[in-house]
Amino acid sequence: MSDILTLLKPRISSVKNSGLSKNRRGSRIKVLLLGTIGVLFWAGLFAVSLRVLIYFKGIEEIGDILAFKLLSMILITSFALLIFSSILTSLSKLYLSRDLFLVHSMPISSHKIFTSRWIDSTIDSSWMVIIYTLPVFISYGIVYKTGPFFYFNTLLSVVSLTITASALSSILVMLAVIVVPASRIKSIFIFFSLLFFVVLYIAIRFLKPELLVDPEVFDTVLVYITALKTPSSSFLPTTWAFDSIKTTLSGSATAGLFHAALSWSFAGILVFISIIVADTIYFKGFSKTQSAQVRLIKKNPTGSNLLNILPGPVRALTEKEIKTFFRDQTQWSQIFLIAALVVIYIYNFNVLPIEKSPIKTIYLQNLLSFLNMGLALFVLTAITGRFAYPAVSAERDAFWIVKSAPGSLKKFLWIKFFIYYFPLLILSEILIIVTNILLNVTTFMMVLSSVTVFFLVPGIVAMGIGLGAAYPDFKAENPTQTVTSFGGLVFMILCAGFIGIVIVIEAGPVYNLFMAGFQERTLSLFEWAWIVGSFMIAFILSICAIILPMKFGEKRLSKISI
Repeated sequence: MSDILTLLKPRISSVKNSGLSKNRRGSRIKVLLLGTIGVLFWAGLFAVSLRVLIYFKGIEEIGDILAFKLLSMILITSFALLIFSSILTSLSKLYLSRDLFLVHSMPISSHKIFTSRWIDSTIDSSWMVIIYTLPVFISYGIVYKTGPFFYFNTLLSVVSLTITASALSSILVMLAVIVVPASRIKSIFIFFSLLFFVVLYIAIRFLKPELLVDPEVFDTVLVYITALKTPSSSFLPTTWAFDSIKTTLSGSATAGLFHAALSWSFAGILVFISIIVADTIYFKGFSKTQSAQVRLIKKNPTGSNLLNILPGPVRALTEKEIKTFFRDQTQWSQIFLIAALVVIYIYNFNVLPIEKSPIKTIYLQNLLSFLNMGLALFVLTAITGRFAYPAVSAERDAFWIVKSAPGSLKKFLWIKFFIYYFPLLILSEILIIVTNILLNVTTFMMVLSSVTVFFLVPGIVAMGIGLGAAYPDFKAENPTQTVTSFGGLVFMILCAGFIGIVIVIEAGPVYNLFMAGFQERTLSLFEWAWIVGSFMIAFILSICAIILPMKFGEKRLSKISI
């Protein structure tokens, strides 16, 4: 264990020193902001969980069944997230980290290197899942009035699940890397994991759960409630954790410990197997990864002929950006995911039972269209955070070339802006127009939502590029992780505030215009002044959202030394 602890010391030291900085005040502000948001999100999960469980508990006969079924779904979902997170983290920690060359040159056996990396990977891939499932389990303890033993047993069960997921993922990764090098397998795992998620979601959607709100199929609901009592497979790790928590909630501590022991024994066996497998094939897989080519696609279409109309420096930067995008294989899986989610997003509007609502259809259609405008922009914010925000950080160690080139940083940032702006604008307009057609909204709402999105998209993209330039991380192993940093959090908050303010500003005038048209009355001079003023304020905010972040990003980026 002394060798393993020595290998873990750099990570432990980095955690201890993470709070130390030359700018201590700035570090404290970042920690305070991130901590406040985390606590609020945790408290929100707790409040929602508690309210749902109290509601379930109040339903006679089937309340406990629903609560336990919800617990089973939470454990299965958490385990799936742990598996997915552990696969990606194991690939990075075991095969793709930059310090592995130094570590493997030490006189230490490969299984000890694996063990230290596995412990690091397990913590990184599971801490967030554990923290943000705790409010749900605390809610169960409060509603069912349990004692301290329930919380201790629940923590044991959840930790055993994390160890099981991490050990199982590491075994799968090591076996897969022997066949396909890690530099390629990462893209393949991401693609198939996302594809599995999309297929599962589509399958659930085709079951049409919205029919449960239709009184005409109430008999089917009763059959479904009866089926809730069907137990899960006794060979699933989540079943052992579920049985342990469930029996503890029911007051049987002995049975709870028995099922927890089953879960821990399986986790221990998997850890033992993973160490044996690592001692046999881990170093072989690592060596194979270093000698393999990274790219899966040898030809990258860049449309060079179309770029000839641009000036020389602009064309060079544009072509470099496009080539970099197409050569990054992880981008392809994200594109497939976005395409699938667009289809799912549109399909959800297609199955809305609007005609069964007690609200008049014409009101509901236009209300949903207005709310859909904000929802589509929030989706755009997430996509911008995935692609546009890390665009500057993606330069990594080669940023000195950009900074020492004849072109200015302003031109560099605006080229990145336009490269991401046009695709994201097209995507947003497709979402708005197609969903509005499915909702059968009025011409006024169609024009309003399309124009509003047209003016808000450049502001969101500019905030992504500008704040990504203001808070770059050129040392990150994966630039997409920068969106979870302080700058990424600021970007998400500002975008949410920007979208929310514009929606609120437009809400009153839109309601007045809609009601005036519906009631066939003319608007007063005051109402026209209010409408014009509101839309002018929204337009000015959109312009400011484009200019200010780009200037801020350029100013901060110019101060970074190379």
